[in-house]
Amino acid sequence: MRLRIIALVVATTSLVLVSFLVPLALVLRTLAADNAVSTAQVQAQSMEPLVTTLGERNLRLTVDQVNVASSTRVTIFLPDGTVAGVPAPRSPSIELAARGESFSTSVPGGVEVLVAVDGLPDGTAVIRSFVPDSVLHHGVTRAWLLLLGVGAFLLLLSVTVADQLARSLVRPLTAVALAADRLASGELSARAAVAGPPEVRRAGNGLNRLAIRIGDLLAQERETVADLSHRLRTPLTALRINAESLRDMRLLEDVAAVERAVSEVITQARRTSGQAQGVPCDARQVVAERAAFWRPLAEDQDRPMSIEVAADPAVVRVSRDDLAACVDILLENVFTHTPEGVALGVRLSHRAGGGAWLVVADDGPGFPNGGPVRRGISGGGSTGLGLDIARRIAQDSGGTVTVGQSASGGGCVTLGFGPPAGPPERGWRHRRPGWPRG
Repeated sequence: MRLRIIALVVATTSLVLVSFLVPLALVLRTLAADNAVSTAQVQAQSMEPLVTTLGERNLRLTVDQVNVASSTRVTIFLPDGTVAGVPAPRSPSIELAARGESFSTSVPGGVEVLVAVDGLPDGTAVIRSFVPDSVLHHGVTRAWLLLLGVGAFLLLLSVTVADQLARSLVRPLTAVALAADRLASGELSARAAVAGPPEVRRAGNGLNRLAIRIGDLLAQERETVADLSHRLRTPLTALRINAESLRDMRLLEDVAAVERAVSEVITQARRTSGQAQGVPCDARQVVAERAAFWRPLAEDQDRPMSIEVAADPAVVRVSRDDLAACVDILLENVFTHTPEGVALGVRLSHRAGGGAWLVVADDGPGFPNGGPVRRGISGGGSTGLGLDIARRIAQDSGGTVTVGQSASGGGCVTLGFGPPAGPPERGWRHRRPGWPRG
């Protein structure tokens, strides 16, 4: 924008200067020529009395003195055909002036001024004063250079003024744009400086009000989710009492797990932007525990289940509960969307830059055509939120998500989790479009 304003001012100033300086330069050239011709006319007319009063010898001496002192050359054509002064051919213009007419005419190399002198006994004499082009244009080049310098100075001055004007407009706009970028990146505390012209200040105020409104809406949404999640505690408490009456330890553990999940939902819902996303954990232990939890179900459904976990600790920037949720989501998808008896595998390995890779693959039909779809939509009768939750957990840790096919042609989902410190990597990476699973 700044360059465009400067370019507009330069173009406008250039047009004004050209429309003003070019005619002025032509006028100066014409004035210089008219002044030189007028001087020559005055000089010729001043010699008219000398032609009638001086003798031929004295007249020649006078003309020679005038030619030495003047830049114009004077020639006198006497009636008897003799010439005094600078020799010059007797042109048709001289013959016309000898008839008693005085005038000026342009000739090659300059302008000649002809003055007819009457009253001589032998006829009419003609005084010729020749003004060369160098005299006609004397001082014009210097005047043009002066005009060019004035134009360049005015153009430079306009560029300086335009630059300052553009800065006064661009700086507050840049500040508003930076604040908008910070808001877009999730920094809801960003505010735009209210400065500049009234329109820019209005835009800055509008952006600040929008940021405040977004923060209020998010806070309201978090509190609403927390309230809704808290309402689940009452039926969970009743369920836990019933489970205690049955004295089923496995059922009690499941109810306790659900209560922990609800508590985590409330905590996550009330967590504001920028707060810590949980304490890093050892992915090796979590994956092994969750795989052991799902193995009995795989045995009940006659599913071969392979588990490969790294031998060394794999610390990732994900809380223990979030990582367990990711493992449960991927395994639950396999059990839900593939027939019984289909084999599956879980593999945990180290990432080259730190963190870990979690791969869950199966020998089922794989992802059908249409692939990943929008969040909340599923082709298998589920909520369609599971893989999106896993994606956000992986990306918040600085990792990525890859969806593709296993070696047997089934489905394969790879989650990359970042190390405890490092910049996050944003974005999905797909091998196949679409996402029908929940």
